[in-house]
Amino acid sequence: MQMRHSIAVVAIAATLFAGCASTVLAQGASPSVTIPNSSIAGPGDAGVLAHTNIQILGSPGNFTGVPQFSGPPFPGYFYEDPASIACIYNLQPGVPGCNPNVVHLNPRGGSRAIAIVDAFDDPNAYADLAAFSAQFGVEAAGNRNFAVVFAPAGSTTTPGSCTGPATRPPVDPSGGWELEESLDIEWAHAMAPEATLYLVEAQSNYDTDLFCAVTIASSLVKKAGGGEVSMSWGGGEFPQETVFDTFFTTSGVVYFAAAGDGPGVIYPSASPNVVSVGGTSLSRNPITGSFIGEINWQDGGSGPSAYESRPKYQNGIASIVGSQRGTPDVAADANPNTGVWVLDNFVAPAFGSNYCGGFTPCWLIVGGTSVATPMWAGIVNAAGNLAASTQAELAKLYGNSYADFTDITQGWCGPYIGYSASPGWDFCTGLGSPNFGR
Repeated sequence: MQMRHSIAVVAIAATLFAGCASTVLAQGASPSVTIPNSSIAGPGDAGVLAHTNIQILGSPGNFTGVPQFSGPPFPGYFYEDPASIACIYNLQPGVPGCNPNVVHLNPRGGSRAIAIVDAFDDPNAYADLAAFSAQFGVEAAGNRNFAVVFAPAGSTTTPGSCTGPATRPPVDPSGGWELEESLDIEWAHAMAPEATLYLVEAQSNYDTDLFCAVTIASSLVKKAGGGEVSMSWGGGEFPQETVFDTFFTTSGVVYFAAAGDGPGVIYPSASPNVVSVGGTSLSRNPITGSFIGEINWQDGGSGPSAYESRPKYQNGIASIVGSQRGTPDVAADANPNTGVWVLDNFVAPAFGSNYCGGFTPCWLIVGGTSVATPMWAGIVNAAGNLAASTQAELAKLYGNSYADFTDITQGWCGPYIGYSASPGWDFCTGLGSPNFGR
């Protein structure tokens, strides 16, 4: 791996693809951002209920132009697809500008297994994953390398244990968790298309059910020879959280957790036994779509944990984090305004018949650290060199002199927007975004 440079947002000569740049989401206006109920934490949820970390840009189905059968579903938009992410993060040979309407080389590789843990059931999971893959030319996921696994209910007396039959979970009354599942499996698979992918569905978003599902996911990944577990959910920190850290210590499994979509720290992102994934923003020329640079996303979760002590792998940044575990460790695209394409054809009861404007297939632009988390899990899987544990993976990441990262040095984040992105590790983006040259 070669040494990476610090990145600032600088102008790049606009040379690519001006022809289709006239269309933007919600023509002539700044599109609003929708935060589904599943991503809103309620009073008393910490340590009891987890929430998603997804945000939707604009209105579902609110696109102009004739739908395309391959590549970006609608022409002229500059939101991210697998090939443009591969270009930006150096997962494939780059094309100047990395315009989503021009680049076509998707990420490749992957081995062993990735398990996605989410709550509730997504009835359209496989169909949406297959259609997403076909749209963007990603290697198809079939019965040989994709499975949905129903986790039993979690024990209320022995955290992390399971009880009862492994029946199909109900759908989420709020509708957000089904979108979370579509996002997670589509983008983990897009980054590591040759890995076996498990979608492990918890009975609900109660922590007891989710930690049971983590136990099931860990066993599946270990049996497959190792790999990653991706958790795009979390909740506020709570005093007893350190007891749960042992759930993320299965040998041969590396755990990834979203750092959250608001100021402060959430769990399990705060655990020293997970890779905490924060957010960035990708800047593009609004006329040509050419990639300009990457800064932090000011809404990404960040900060020192209230209850977790600084792990050994962060001793080199003790002057920043003090005696506490600092989050995030790494980051990737999460800003909904620079979001990614997601296909979600399941119409949850909460959304009614007008969801996606009545259009099928239903494409959305989605952001949040729920995007960055499965993305990172897939990228690490495809990079190979399986680590023996999350702590071993983090020791490698922190000890490689930033060789696998773009160091994000611009932007502000955190409570009162009081943290600054800066050279080296910082509370906004950790070590930085992926830059795995091939």
